[in-house]
Amino acid sequence: MQEENTPPPPSDGPAPPPLPPPSTGSPTDFLKGVVGKHVIVRLTSGVDYRGILSCLDGYMNIALEQTEEHVNGAVTNRYGDAFIRGNNVLYISAAEAL
Repeated sequence: MQEENTPPPPSDGPAPPPLPPPSTGSPTDFLKGVVGKHVIVRLTSGVDYRGILSCLDGYMNIALEQTEEHVNGAVTNRYGDAFIRGNNVLYISAAEAL
């Protein structure tokens, strides 16, 4: 009789592939890596701004180029350049794979 805590016997199938190494980059590394790329900026109000991250500072003030404003998933406005004050930013996400 097997105890309940013993592992099951090994199967004859192939071993699962190894897991990819965990990402160890810091938030600063991420932000440096997305400058010049398409990003999504979510504000505390729930509005999203999508555009190319031009620059940002230590207060999370953000400059975007080719910006689109999205409310409830629909484009509501398009701007050439947009400046977002950092205290309104909930998060910044990469819109494309890094």
